[in-house]
Amino acid sequence: MKQFLGKSPSGLFATQTLTGHVIRGAVAFALLYLAIEQQHLHPVASLLAGLMALVAMRGCPVCWTIGLAETIRQRYGVTRRRGVPPNPSLQATASGHA
Repeated sequence: MKQFLGKSPSGLFATQTLTGHVIRGAVAFALLYLAIEQQHLHPVASLLAGLMALVAMRGCPVCWTIGLAETIRQRYGVTRRRGVPPNPSLQATASGHA
């Protein structure tokens, strides 16, 4: 389970597997939904669900999204060198030459 949902050594918010990251996100957003829906009936349970969602996301929803991008980059090896556009046709378009 640790290797499935464990933190990746290559990114601050990345997970070792893409599936594990998506599962963490689904659990976190389900807990957020539960927290919002139950806030009037069970306020203490709602707060606990919100805290558990933050733990599942390893921070806020933006942190989870950054982790998703890091996990995808780690999984598919997408890298980009500084100053070089990912597509050569973009460089011609950006400089005004067609």
